[in-house]
Amino acid sequence: MKLPRDLSGHDLAAALRRLGYAITRETGGHMRLTTRERGEHHITIPKH
Repeated sequence: MKLPRDLSGHDLAAALRRLGYAITRETGGHMRLTTRERGEHHITIPKH
């Protein structure tokens, strides 16, 4: 799946929150999101 190039990190985090992810950590310029649906899964995305 291709993502739009102008999608910000905050917009992507908002879209992932609708899919069951929650922000668990923010360090520097990155956010870590975690879901526990169908097993635990982590994803790290840049904020910029």
